[in-house]
Amino acid sequence: MPTPVSHAVTLGQPVTFHFSGKTAKNKFMKSAMSERLATFSSYDPTERGQPTEELIRLYETWAMGDIGIIVTGNIQIKKDHLEATGNAIIDRDLPRDYLEDYKTLSRAAKSHGSLVLGQLSHPGRQVSITIQPYPESPSDIEHPSTLGVLFAKPMSLTKEGIRDIVRRFAYAGSVLNRAGFDGVQIHAAHGYLIHQFLSKRTNKRTDDYGGSLQNRARILLDIIAEIKRVANNPSFLISVKINSEDLTVDGIDQKESIMTAKMLEAAGVDLIEISGRTYEQDGQSEQQKTLFAAAREAYFIDFADHLRPHLSRSKIAVTGGFRTAEAMAEAINLGSTDVVGIARPLTAEPFLVKEILRGAKLRAKEDKLPPRQLLRIAASASQIAEIGNGEDITCFDNAFNVSRFISRMQKEIPASVSEVHCSV
Repeated sequence: MPTPVSHAVTLGQPVTFHFSGKTAKNKFMKSAMSERLATFSSYDPTERGQPTEELIRLYETWAMGDIGIIVTGNIQIKKDHLEATGNAIIDRDLPRDYLEDYKTLSRAAKSHGSLVLGQLSHPGRQVSITIQPYPESPSDIEHPSTLGVLFAKPMSLTKEGIRDIVRRFAYAGSVLNRAGFDGVQIHAAHGYLIHQFLSKRTNKRTDDYGGSLQNRARILLDIIAEIKRVANNPSFLISVKINSEDLTVDGIDQKESIMTAKMLEAAGVDLIEISGRTYEQDGQSEQQKTLFAAAREAYFIDFADHLRPHLSRSKIAVTGGFRTAEAMAEAINLGSTDVVGIARPLTAEPFLVKEILRGAKLRAKEDKLPPRQLLRIAASASQIAEIGNGEDITCFDNAFNVSRFISRMQKEIPASVSEVHCSV
């Protein structure tokens, strides 16, 4: 019969990646969450996106938690196209030397032996009109208003604009490589720009970047190839985050996700993280509720089982829903996933992984928050800020703390929904 010790042994085994040769010290990965702790100015773009002491402290804390792989929140590649105010940025047009900033962040996150990946992203059309009134996307399809947040109609990117996006991703990757990061993760999920290209719902192009899945995936494959070329470092690990399926009309389905993953393996991607959801889904559909109810503890583990036979070299990470050491170890032992992705539990308990590996904990801390996805994400965002500021972390298993937080958020949630990352 499995025991806490046997779970710890399973989850404590290292993971070696085929293409880069990098080895993570255990099976755990901190998945990306939007930290919103970098500098921001509404008036001066040159004052945006610089890592702060608070951001460094956050990653120093997670580094002490004995996590095998740490993925940063989404680092934006254009100073005026942000997922949220306070995003970290690497933009070749800004007159700043990013190298020292990101060397400091890299040292903090790697200080206890974790592999560290910088997640690179562009929001595309999925950005509040208050942040970017002229968004860009593969096609001019406007994002519907979600929970009171308005999105502007995007401009369809030209071919030169697409090539510029590719070069910007590669530039950011080259900076992270020189700064000592172990690799990058390209965000191609959750309705952001690369996902918009992959999905027929948002990509109506008739040129080389639209139509067939091969064409819709072209920008992603070009980004991977250009990062590899510019970094010129065979040991620089490439990861991509994709949706298992969108559960929307004309969205990505499981068949296309599997086909995309096979293309990623052929392109030399070491780690494919499986996730789901987009902002356009402002609450779970009946289909989603059925999917999540039928799933094992991790939401996307059944899709990972379907994906597994199609990959031989790329590793799989499943993020979303893992809460118990038993379910995590079972997913590894059954071959469903190679890496266990955790996000929100690590804002409540930054040292959760260390405690599971010691056999001191069997599950993540529970909470008394209502089952509202947006509220739960906002609660984690507040805990991230507390960790970054060196404050005590609010315990949401306390009913009084929950009540006080909900009261505070009743006015703030509609204004900040676009600033919450979809990781779970």
